[in-house]
Amino acid sequence: MSVFEKLEAATDNRDVDAYLDLMADDCVFVRHQTGETLSKAQSGDMLKRMLSSGGANFGKRRCIYENDDILVVHSVNDYPDGTREALLAAYTLRDGKVVRLETGATPLSK
Repeated sequence: MSVFEKLEAATDNRDVDAYLDLMADDCVFVRHQTGETLSKAQSGDMLKRMLSSGGANFGKRRCIYENDDILVVHSVNDYPDGTREALLAAYTLRDGKVVRLETGATPLSK
C-alpha cells in the first residue's frame, strides 16, 4: 500500500494514531498560513482537532505524484470556521515515512 493510500485511510477513518504512525519522529510540518514549523507532537495536537468529529472536511483528495522520496496531494477542504481552501501538500518521504510536510493554499468562496 502506498503512503498516499495509508494517509487516505487514516484521514477517511479520522484515525490520528494511524496518521501519526506514518510520520517519522523527526517530522516537521510547515504551516502555509504562518510559515511556522511544527514538530510531530505539535502536528498531532492539530490533527486531533482537524480529524475530530466536527473538524475539517477534506473532500476529494488526489494524488498528483508519488515516489519513494515525495508525495504531492491536492484537495479542497472545508473548515469548521466556514472557510474553504484548495490545498496543495508536499510530503517529503524517507523509508516510507513522512519527514516533512509543507502546504500551500488558495482561499475559495463557498
